Amino acid sequence: MNALITIENVNKSYGQHAVLKDINLTVQPGQILGLVGPNGAGKTTCLQALLGLSEYTGKIEVMQHDPSKKRHLMLNDVAYIADVAVLPKWLKVSQAIEYMADVHPNFNREQALTFLGKTNIGLDKRVKALSKGMVTQLHLALILAVDAKVLILDEPTLGLDILTRRQFYNHLLEDFYDESKCIIVTTHQIEEIENILTDVAFIQNGEIVLNESVDNIRNRFKILAVANQQMDQAKSLKPLFSNSMMGITTMLFDNADEESLTALGNVTSPSLADVFVGIMSREELA
Repeated sequence: MNALITIENVNKSYGQHAVLKDINLTVQPGQILGLVGPNGAGKTTCLQALLGLSEYTGKIEVMQHDPSKKRHLMLNDVAYIADVAVLPKWLKVSQAIEYMADVHPNFNREQALTFLGKTNIGLDKRVKALSKGMVTQLHLALILAVDAKVLILDEPTLGLDILTRRQFYNHLLEDFYDESKCIIVTTHQIEEIENILTDVAFIQNGEIVLNESVDNIRNRFKILAVANQQMDQAKSLKPLFSNSMMGITTMLFDNADEESLTALGNVTSPSLADVFVGIMSREELA
């Protein structure tokens, strides 16, 4: 099975400042990859290179096209939603649909109308009359109606309320995703997308510091809730991160012997947010 996206040894600098450092990623059909990092980590710059919007060194292929040379061909099979949905305020919803039908060969008007039928957005409404959440829903309808193999989302729910964010990701899975396609989504709020991801890449200071499937991550890392009398023994096993709250200390371990951990307290699988905090803390102290 051919990868839909291949990134090999990609670097990007602004003057002396390295923004991306030897980025290597491969995304296969069926994968939903979360590119997760703190603000300024390089997430958006990586996506800009992927979309042919920024110069870089190294190799990128999207649907076997080099985005720096054949961007017009690549975009037939790639859809993109940025962190800010920008549409002309004077535009009517119906006009936006007609425009997309005219300019994109893979746009499905009926699919866009079906999606909008699940919302309370009227076709005669102008963008300026829509709330921020409605504009995002309209943007999503226009993008998801494109028969693309690759969907790239850069902080797509930034500034939206929790109900709208949940609706966004529900529509994403119901109306776009299948095992022949892939999705890359960047965020610094991993909690809200943890349940939809198949894979995760953590990026810190322009470097990928972890790149694994969600299943492997949950098997690899463990959380230990340890009693005070076992604290020294637990610390000797070199946790990545520890946190004390309301008299309970929890520690995150990477590839530790589970039997040894169980002897010291209660062992559970961590959330991706737990692993993210542990990895980022380790990198900052390194």
